Amino acid sequence: MSPAREAGCSGVVAGERRSAGMTAPLFLLDDLSGDVLVLTGPEGRHAATVRRVRVGEAVDLADGRGTRASCRVLELGQDTVRLSVVSRTVEAPPPLRLVLVQAIAKGDRGELAVELATEVGVDEVVPWSAERCVVKWDGARGERALGRWRSTAREAGKQSRRAWHPPVGHWVDLPELIARMAGATTFVLHEQAQQPLATVDLPGAGEVLLVVGPEGGITDAELAALERAGGLPVRLGASVLRTSTAGAAAACVVSARTARWA
Repeated sequence: MSPAREAGCSGVVAGERRSAGMTAPLFLLDDLSGDVLVLTGPEGRHAATVRRVRVGEAVDLADGRGTRASCRVLELGQDTVRLSVVSRTVEAPPPLRLVLVQAIAKGDRGELAVELATEVGVDEVVPWSAERCVVKWDGARGERALGRWRSTAREAGKQSRRAWHPPVGHWVDLPELIARMAGATTFVLHEQAQQPLATVDLPGAGEVLLVVGPEGGITDAELAALERAGGLPVRLGASVLRTSTAGAAAACVVSARTARWA
């Protein structure tokens, strides 16, 4: 990730002093209990030497599970930052939960899909081993790839200042995906679908699954099985999006039409 990308859309390069009105930088800490918190290890090093926070600066900490602590920097070390807690809040999860079912993609396209979806606010990512996936996850290789997706979700949640970071579950096959659909509203992104996602009825609460196929597309047999399980094929528009961008685009459509982005 480039420095400009890391800094966000403001274009401020990491390490520069923040101007008035910008949100506080956010770092991750599993335990946010106590009046004084200490960042160490990679997070402490990133805060102290990459972002170069200053004594007295406002900094947010999040545990990725909904708790956010607004802090002030007390003391700096080479790779440690001591902070005093000014306030602590617990953000409630949204009543409408968005789950991205993302087909496994080759190269870094899968990680890009996770990054973009996390930044726009999805609540969970489920890797799907679809029939036309070029890459198949299995054994140690699959676990390493899954670890990269999980790391990507964590870093993207941090970048986008989220208190909740989406868990990335173990990869599923088609029968496991169909079982996961039980009780959820499921939309299957498909370029030949007749109904636009922008016009379907959306629930106000519960869980919405957005199913994104691989670059080669969802097979007819997969689509039929998903429809029998209650999935509704939908399209985003006239353009055909890559598997790495379709999920984030669909999440934006749903979020803009519900209270998630109200």
